[in-house]
Amino acid sequence: MSEFKKEPLIIKRRGEDGHKMITIRVREDTLLNLDKMATEINCSRNELINVMINYGIENIIIE
Repeated sequence: MSEFKKEPLIIKRRGEDGHKMITIRVREDTLLNLDKMATEINCSRNELINVMINYGIENIIIE
């Protein structure tokens, strides 16, 4: 066992990974559509929402 390099186990506190948890209200039909889309492309609802938010931020035009 002495041949293994001992490295520390690093555990980050929740919220210190650059992400923050928020709560939003959405219509039921919107949630159903998000879940359907996420299933179709094999990703989580969270991942899909983040992609959509980032796309919106990068492509929005405010007049």
